[in-house]
Amino acid sequence: MGRKTKVAISLGAAGIAAWAASKAVAKPGVREQKKALEFDNPIVLANRGGLFGAPENTLSAFTNSASLGVHGFSVDIRLTKDEEILVFHDEYMDKTTNLAGKVADFTLKELKDADAGYQFTDENGEFPFRGKGEKLLTLKELLNRFPHMFVSIDMKESPETYEGSLMPSKLWRLIEETSAEDRVAVTSSYDEQIDRFNLYAQNRVATGAGDDEVKKSYAAYASQFRHLYNPQADMFQVTEKLGIFSLSSEGFISFLSKLNIPVYYKDVDERNAILALIKNGAAGFITSNPELVMQILNENTAE
Repeated sequence: MGRKTKVAISLGAAGIAAWAASKAVAKPGVREQKKALEFDNPIVLANRGGLFGAPENTLSAFTNSASLGVHGFSVDIRLTKDEEILVFHDEYMDKTTNLAGKVADFTLKELKDADAGYQFTDENGEFPFRGKGEKLLTLKELLNRFPHMFVSIDMKESPETYEGSLMPSKLWRLIEETSAEDRVAVTSSYDEQIDRFNLYAQNRVATGAGDDEVKKSYAAYASQFRHLYNPQADMFQVTEKLGIFSLSSEGFISFLSKLNIPVYYKDVDERNAILALIKNGAAGFITSNPELVMQILNENTAE
């Protein structure tokens, strides 16, 4: 046996020994169950209130989705010029209102005067909500109007911006003020924002996984050291793929479920894909078409 072969065997044995040792001492990082996430069957969260039936982020959209029996909403939040928390997705207003400029350029009163049905068209290309008084909502208004709904809240602004630097503390104060700790979850694509929010919340609110946490979890799942993964999130909200890697497999969902972490899938509106995810153990769906997804779930899940 040559020297190189002996070295390779030795390194391989050392790797196996390290894996075995870590397996023996590592304790699974199971997350504590959060009341907001206690559901027996897959759930439906209307994305921005449900974009297909009415203008996004308006009372019409949320009311329409609630009438369909959805379990809650997935919303994005941004800070106004006068530091109010607005339910809104885009940084700029002109995609969905008659205003032009950033959300942070306007006071809440100015935003409340906007035509929030401006860009909406129905399946016939008509503008049924334009000029009809559709208004944007603050997060406080949404929580107060739908006290029975689960709301997943996504902090959109980067922690490096002025608005982003204020958002975690302001959001926590609002959740505390409205006694919504057990019916909301807070997430962001920025892991730092979630960490900063939790400095105030102290694990009293369910938190989601940022982009880095999702990558870290998949790397652990795909390796031989899954047992070393220490999750920093109570839930995952993901698309079916992360680049070329599948996040929708039964194995990945099971890996997280064993750690007490439900996985919700975004932007899945095709029947066979939804059925496959239900079979694989998905905890729910974040959808712009809640009517379709509710119908599929009602037909294929037990009461």
